[in-house]
Amino acid sequence: MPKVPQPIRQFFRRRKPPIVLWRLVGLVVIKSLNVWMSTLSYRAARYDPTVDPADARFDGPAIYVFWHETIPLPIYMRPNCRLSMLLSQHQDAEVLSHVAHFAGLQVVRGSSNRGGTSALRTMIERGKGMSLAITPDGPRGPRRVLAQGCIYLSSRLQIPIVPIAVGYDRPWRNRSSWDKFAFPRPFSRCRAILGPRLQMPPDIEKGDIEHYRLWVQQQLDQLTRLAEDWAQRRCDVAGSERLFRQSQHSHAVN
Repeated sequence: MPKVPQPIRQFFRRRKPPIVLWRLVGLVVIKSLNVWMSTLSYRAARYDPTVDPADARFDGPAIYVFWHETIPLPIYMRPNCRLSMLLSQHQDAEVLSHVAHFAGLQVVRGSSNRGGTSALRTMIERGKGMSLAITPDGPRGPRRVLAQGCIYLSSRLQIPIVPIAVGYDRPWRNRSSWDKFAFPRPFSRCRAILGPRLQMPPDIEKGDIEHYRLWVQQQLDQLTRLAEDWAQRRCDVAGSERLFRQSQHSHAVN
């Protein structure tokens, strides 16, 4: 999410606002997000339609990974899809947790530094019956560097990792935030690539996790470059299709 301005962060830290205020802010943000994102032109390329939770042929669950800077797109495009999203316990993620709630997503709070063990246990339990959504470079970066948590979860739960790459046409960026958060321009192009299933072997040894982490990192990097290049060009790619929002259509169609 974009960096919260310093005066606002200081106010919220001093005042410790009630939960109802957080919910109100989250409601305003999700309404604004829905209006903003509805102006974009969407196309998607899916390696395997059965990994799309909005597709009638969905064969899940899965662990979806996408960079932190692109987090609005999955929230907007795939609400109410039996997804559980991992968010940090940092105060900057408080609003985002309520945004996700209003989008019909479940939220698990925690990270590698705060609440990590408890969050991991909860994600394991959620992953037994629903799909998981993780920003593997969040909550504090480094930008576009995939952490090992999703590898462990995939191996433990034996459900595949599915990389999601997003590209916008000349987006505005928050250069002061660690992730250079991307704001798509209204009425611009958005292109998404839903990657292939990346299956981890069961019970990966600790010494082997880095090998698989690099594999997933390379897949997401490659797809991100393709999606960003696609968004800059006016021509289409073979096999792509219009991408519809889940609440409007049951699945994506040509």
